[in-house]
Amino acid sequence: MATAGGPSTKKGILERLDSGEVVIGDGGFLFTLEKRGYVKAGLWTPEAVVEHPNAVRQLHMEFLRAGSNVMQTFTFSASEDNMESKWEDINAAACDLAREVGAKGDALVAGGICQKSTYKHRKDEVRIKKIFRLQLEVFTRKNVDFVIAEYFEHAEEAVWAVEVLKETGKPVAATMCIGPEGDMNNVAPGACAVQLVKAGASIVGVNCRFGPTASLKTMKLMKEGLQAAGLTAHLMVQSLGFHTPDCGKGGFVDLPEYPFGMEPRVATRWDIQKYAREAYKLGVRFIGGCCGFEPYHIRAIAEELAPERGFLPPASEKHGSWGSGLDMHTKPWIRARARKEHWENLRPASGRPFCPSLSKPDA
Repeated sequence: MATAGGPSTKKGILERLDSGEVVIGDGGFLFTLEKRGYVKAGLWTPEAVVEHPNAVRQLHMEFLRAGSNVMQTFTFSASEDNMESKWEDINAAACDLAREVGAKGDALVAGGICQKSTYKHRKDEVRIKKIFRLQLEVFTRKNVDFVIAEYFEHAEEAVWAVEVLKETGKPVAATMCIGPEGDMNNVAPGACAVQLVKAGASIVGVNCRFGPTASLKTMKLMKEGLQAAGLTAHLMVQSLGFHTPDCGKGGFVDLPEYPFGMEPRVATRWDIQKYAREAYKLGVRFIGGCCGFEPYHIRAIAEELAPERGFLPPASEKHGSWGSGLDMHTKPWIRARARKEHWENLRPASGRPFCPSLSKPDA
């Protein structure tokens, strides 16, 4: 077993992806821990790793049992510009927690950095890269298995992040929080992917901001852009666990329901099984979730792709595939739901008779 800070003896992320293995990332720590009372919405800074480490540890464990084989450090926004003196302790503690839980299974640890609010006001490449490097120093000291630049809405800043992360010599993944319309500077998804690969990313894709349907559409455009440029890279998708067909270019943050009224939009486990299958058919092999994803969503990915992975996750011991288990129910009409056709074709009602099905995003 790998110990905190020690070298991993497991296959690396690129070895796994090169062999065609399906890698499942963990889910939405921020929204889940906020709902559980451990994180405050806003900058979503992850003080919980030092204030409530057992809560973070438990969520890592739930995602591991559900099928995740990547434990991403809970370090979103945990940088000098957002947290002053706390940021280094938080990054170190997050690495230790991810390594501790990852060692209980066949899981890798990924250190993650994200976009900086200062980019929009001052496009200071030197300053922003310095902030990235400070966070990266902790990941290097803790010897994470690979690094992720996630949640970037501007390709330029994402490229800066990749250029810094590749200095470690570890594999670099880069995901942008964009939809099919491209980044906030109108760089198309395909062009974003090309820039990230040329900067040194081995894995590219999208995370957050958009639901499964839009995220997969964006991935298709990224794949086409890479093919047109004669480039190759592994593909990664971590969509929202919410349905957001009505959001604009900025994604779900512009919906009036964000962040405290998103529950009516939560995807079912069957929606996520469909998402996992479509991602796989598209050629994506690093599949996970972001905000709104719960452990049962990750289990849905693991169950849908069990034939390809060759095994089911431990959490499936308490879940019947496509409703099996309901056939033991005392009510005959519920027993009749123990079949794939019922759940695969279900159009679930919201139960809110006076609510619109779609919203108008804020300007």
